[in-house]
Amino acid sequence: MVLTVGVDVHKGSHTAVMVDQVGARQASKTVKATDAGHLELTVWARAQATQLTGSKPGETGGVCWAVEDCRHVSTRLERALLATGARVVRVPPKLMAGTRASARTRGKSDPIDALAVARAALREPDLPVAEHDPESRELKLLVDHRESLLGERTAKVNRLRWHLHGLDPELHLPARGLGSLRRLDWLTAHLAEAHTGLAAELAAELIGDIRRVTVRIRALEREITARTQALAPQLLDLDGCAALTAAKILGETANITRFRSEACYAMHAGVAPVPASSGRSDRHRLARGGNRQLNAALHRIARTQARMPDSLGHAYYQRRIAGSDQDKDAIRALKRRLARVVYNLLQPTVHDHERAAA
Repeated sequence: MVLTVGVDVHKGSHTAVMVDQVGARQASKTVKATDAGHLELTVWARAQATQLTGSKPGETGGVCWAVEDCRHVSTRLERALLATGARVVRVPPKLMAGTRASARTRGKSDPIDALAVARAALREPDLPVAEHDPESRELKLLVDHRESLLGERTAKVNRLRWHLHGLDPELHLPARGLGSLRRLDWLTAHLAEAHTGLAAELAAELIGDIRRVTVRIRALEREITARTQALAPQLLDLDGCAALTAAKILGETANITRFRSEACYAMHAGVAPVPASSGRSDRHRLARGGNRQLNAALHRIARTQARMPDSLGHAYYQRRIAGSDQDKDAIRALKRRLARVVYNLLQPTVHDHERAAA
């Protein structure tokens, strides 16, 4: 008998509910979201599996862990479970809503949510398996950090523009001009020469902050590019896929072998067609679920290829437009084809196995 443990994750605690193969609740446990709590949860699951299935103590083959897909609070738990050799699947939060609504127990609590996670995992056998490949995880951390710094720089640039407007309304800068170190240096010298007072001091302080963040962003981009070229140079040969987009794909994919097929990968990326037919109308619409970061990366590639006359994606896009498709339908279809291309490009090769063995 295979047991499923659904886990409702929170920043301070994790609640687990164990169910059997038909979804009947067998046991529950709440632990702190710490290393000691993770160990306690693993020991509890092994003991329950031994008691319910009669397996030998320490065996975990009959237990599948279903964790609510909340990356910032579930990542450490997933790593702890994977370190014990457990099988872990990620359950999108949207799958819990229908399960919770159809349950006989009314209301909402951590045990109710954990039970919904477990039953959703039983109902959806093709959920993506959790994987924490060190290389792709580090790349994702770098990409996320760069994006956080970009947001920080944008906020500082917006405040600086208002200070500059108050100092000199006729001082016009290009829309993205404050991302240039040379322009920032010129602006610093201009403020020191032409303006005094608190507003000028604050503007100069913001310029210094923007400069430091810009230098760090550029250093991150160089490091991300180098790591991407080492991990998946084949992605960079894909039309419209630059180093930062390739890094986003690698970080969000984690490990391509955890997907059973390219159709599962397309579903995970949110680019699989969603039926929207009614009566004599036979059509599909854009998917709103899936990994939106991965979806955005494929969307950038699709838009770029649609503008590149020499790319295969451009020819396909034009054929769809020449038919009855509108722009968004043609892009949706192109993204689905790109998911297949990316899936095949990321498949392990003989060279990859030899490099891993070395």
